Amino acid sequence: MKKIINQPSSVLDEMLNGFTYSHDHLLKRIENTGVIYRTYKEQGKVALVSGGGSGHEPSHAGFVGKGMLSAAVCGQVFTSPTPDQILEAIKVADQGVGVLLIIKNYSGDVMNFEMAQELAEMEGIEVQKIIVDDDIAVEDSTYTAGKRGVAGTVLVHKILGAAAEEGLTLEEIKTMGEQLVQNMKTIGVAISPATVPEVGKPGFQLKDDEMEYGVGIHGEPGYRREKIKPSKEIAVELVTKLKTAFQWQQGDHYAVLVNGLGATPLMEQYIFMNDLQALLKDEQLRIDFKKVGSLMTSIDMAGISLTLVKLVDEKWADYLKHEVTTAAWI
Repeated sequence: MKKIINQPSSVLDEMLNGFTYSHDHLLKRIENTGVIYRTYKEQGKVALVSGGGSGHEPSHAGFVGKGMLSAAVCGQVFTSPTPDQILEAIKVADQGVGVLLIIKNYSGDVMNFEMAQELAEMEGIEVQKIIVDDDIAVEDSTYTAGKRGVAGTVLVHKILGAAAEEGLTLEEIKTMGEQLVQNMKTIGVAISPATVPEVGKPGFQLKDDEMEYGVGIHGEPGYRREKIKPSKEIAVELVTKLKTAFQWQQGDHYAVLVNGLGATPLMEQYIFMNDLQALLKDEQLRIDFKKVGSLMTSIDMAGISLTLVKLVDEKWADYLKHEVTTAAWI
């Protein structure tokens, strides 16, 4: 294992210290916790809190700031944060009109965020939640009952963050979030695995000439392993799966996210986007928003994921384009 770290056991603490120092004009860390919160305050607006295990940077702390998350809770690598830390994030984020928890669908995350929700409600804070399960590759994979929550979660932060800034109520934002999740789907492919620092070896093995469709962001198994294909053929595979899942019609409006999984150069992400745009044109879809970048990673995994959102609400495209001030949304 070759990584630019000190002790594997200190990775989370040192990363969060470096992150908050780099962006101290935007956010702070609650001492001795994994909680990152924004310095920007807007009393009377709904607060959004998300988080999960670390190793997916810039998610989720990179999206804390004006127009997106109020706070993020960072657990150990690929490990859910504890309920007491999530509670601290809820308390620091609350601006008097409630908090929405945005939870990726992993058993530990769901359990711990729900426990924190109960604790916060006992302290008089109104808390609601939505669960993101956008990965259509497999169901009931490692750590998961049902579909996994992956890169689409970032677009949930973006759309609901804009809605909160616009002044929508907690119930309105929760309802929008649930509708959004129903119209969002993601699928990915890996060409090399991730290595957790404290484990010191890759989470799975791929031969030099192999790739795997549907690998999860913690290295969970996908649905098919085969010889590596050109970008165009990978794009056809992913678009075909998404078309089946959405059952789209010509003229439907969509948003697109091409997401790098950690070790995929932007060069390759843009090549994939070029191949993708030709396929979407052939399908005669209307693409109202598109983004490329490594937003939900898996440490040093090489690969990409493709997220599509059916824009059933015309406001969603505007919300995706709404200006924000965060470390990672550019």
